[in-house]
Amino acid sequence: MTCISQDGNYSMGDHTLSVPRHLYKLNQERLCKSLNKIPELTDSDVYVLLQGGTPLSHYSTDIEYDFRQEPYFLWTFGVCEPGCYGLLQVSTGNVHLFFPKIPEEHYVWMGVPLDIEEYKKRYQVKNISYVETLLETLELLKPSVILTLKGQNSDSGLTCQEVHFDGIDRFTVNNKILYKTISECRVIKTEYEKEVMRYATKVTCNAHKSVMAKCKPGLFEYQCEANFLHYVYFVGGCRHVGYNNICCSGLNGAVLHYGHATEPNSKLILDGDMCLFDMGATYCGYTADVTVSFPANGKFTEDQRAIYNAVLASNLAVMKAIKPGVCWVEMHTLANKVLLKGLRDIKILQGDVDEMYEAGLGAVFQPHGLGHLLGLDVHDVGGYLDGCPERPTMPGLKALRMARKLEAGMAITIEPGCYFIKPVLDRALKNDDLAKFFNTEVLERFRQFGGVRIEDNVFVTEDGVENYTPVPRTVEEIEEWMSKKEATV
Repeated sequence: MTCISQDGNYSMGDHTLSVPRHLYKLNQERLCKSLNKIPELTDSDVYVLLQGGTPLSHYSTDIEYDFRQEPYFLWTFGVCEPGCYGLLQVSTGNVHLFFPKIPEEHYVWMGVPLDIEEYKKRYQVKNISYVETLLETLELLKPSVILTLKGQNSDSGLTCQEVHFDGIDRFTVNNKILYKTISECRVIKTEYEKEVMRYATKVTCNAHKSVMAKCKPGLFEYQCEANFLHYVYFVGGCRHVGYNNICCSGLNGAVLHYGHATEPNSKLILDGDMCLFDMGATYCGYTADVTVSFPANGKFTEDQRAIYNAVLASNLAVMKAIKPGVCWVEMHTLANKVLLKGLRDIKILQGDVDEMYEAGLGAVFQPHGLGHLLGLDVHDVGGYLDGCPERPTMPGLKALRMARKLEAGMAITIEPGCYFIKPVLDRALKNDDLAKFFNTEVLERFRQFGGVRIEDNVFVTEDGVENYTPVPRTVEEIEEWMSKKEATV
């Protein structure tokens, strides 16, 4: 994350959002408050010690990839630079930051780094020194317990890298407490975090609108991706995106994570294609995750309109039903049933919707989960922490990235979809329990359709939901916007 810091605030210029340092101060206070409630930490001088990310470089040359800060470290300390450590005293909230000391011979390549006083001004922290003094500082502070971060991400299955430095074995270290506690803190967004996420999503939506207005048959998918990337950085100050851009057209819309190295958004967009573009900008580390689906030529066919409206009805049904206390699994079930009803209305399917769902037909058309937590990570942490409901095992439901009840302050995506995936459909048609629901003659008409996904970013509120995703959503809104073609936003 590249940062321009003025008086402790994060900013990428006067035309972008200024993010106050208090965002991180509040995160520290919330973490300390949560840790102080844990009985085994009572009456102990406890410190949280986190290690920031390190730069990645190519093994065969001195190329250094764009640096992105480790999310837990960023959430807690808001530090942009790589190679840092952060120390937080739980009883007082006092912070110590440690920065790498850059050798003078590197100045010609990397520039002169900030000195200690400049770091103090940038991060509004009194206790700042170099990484070489970390052991010495801890020996002076004499912590009774150092809490370090160790836990497995329920999406990736990877374990976060635990802090390490020479001499840590001289202290009492506990790596069993922090991961769950800090992850649970990250699940609920503060008003400061919400403001940043609204900004990232607004920039994302305006970029999507720019792409929609300029899209036309004859362009390549990557040209639409390039339009998006230019807009979010040039206009919004968002140097990074939250994930690999998914820019599908035609049959590619049935590839859920299209845009990877083997399928690099390289197809020529044809007249009559549906486009499915899933892209999200990142600002100050927080990411948006928005998907739009639209016809490449700006006018829906009857079949495109029918599938799109079935997915939109699913999206709106969930939007209306969300409130604190509602189980996310139930929202996925609702979305699937509304979609199945829509497909029955089109006559792709026949029979009882509840029976279809129980047989697992929802997962045939939407193999992925309804949505996920959102924040510093596009699939943000907290879905399956210890003590949360376990992952369901039914088809479709097992793809859910969380199964917990919704709480006010959660940021989530609502992203129902409908995809015509050849191998999935072929397996379903060979399954007697599923095949009986298909009208194969009508289904054949949609075999080359691709897919539709509609993804909104929302906050759960005390009495419902705040949808902060300002893009055209209805068929009429999309057609009107795309008729402007070179519209500016």
